[in-house]
Amino acid sequence: QVELVESGGGLVQVGGSLRLSCAASGSILSINAMGWYRQAPGKQRELVATITTGGSTNYVDSLKGRFTISRDNAKNTVYLQMNSLKPEDTAVYYCNADIVSNYRRIYWGQGTQVTVSS
Repeated sequence: QVELVESGGGLVQVGGSLRLSCAASGSILSINAMGWYRQAPGKQRELVATITTGGSTNYVDSLKGRFTISRDNAKNTVYLQMNSLKPEDTAVYYCNADIVSNYRRIYWGQGTQVTVSS
């Protein structure tokens, strides 16, 4: 069984920073792309950023320059560094990963709340 567990969310003031982590565990043969998504109240889940095994990254244009995605392949962990946070960044942040275990599928974490207060 494979599991993704996020951590690092919380309450932060405008302009502050947070670093989210997402660790994959279980019977993992390999992990392909990993990513972060977010869902604000009343809105659809949206892409934040993705990263390949080799470290190639992709960001939604509106977040470039403030958010940085990275990963540690040895730890099966993906990170999201969030700087200069704004109230509109308030959302539940989810990680996902394309994982090969007994078979290949996309796994999702349970989500971590990020609240930016003004």
